[in-house]
Amino acid sequence: MRIAVPYENGQIFQHFGQSERFKVYDVEEHRVVTATTINTNGSKHGALPDVLKKIQVNELICGGIGGGAKKALAEAGIKLMGGVTGEADQAVQAYLNGTLVFDPQVECKDHGHEHGGSGSVCDCGHSEK
Repeated sequence: MRIAVPYENGQIFQHFGQSERFKVYDVEEHRVVTATTINTNGSKHGALPDVLKKIQVNELICGGIGGGAKKALAEAGIKLMGGVTGEADQAVQAYLNGTLVFDPQVECKDHGHEHGGSGSVCDCGHSEK
């Protein structure tokens, strides 16, 4: 199994569509065997599910995510655990232990405004930076 997490400074980056990198975990028998950080090479929003599909990600742990991205991930066969905050490594371990708390209904809306790391907060409450 391969799990991806939008990643920044050890933390789960809270806006999936603006992710510049993912930490990707290869898992065997409920333990991480390798973890690598990949760059999205400037891909944003709608292109990110394709990036994850191309590298054969099965599951995504993330914070905030829009409806279009949720739909694209579902179409790509990638299972989503959204609404998660904190350290990426700890979240993956909690998931593998069966103790990860996530929100299957998480969906950020009103992302028509510019996100530039200004510390803005989308209407679902996830901080953009």
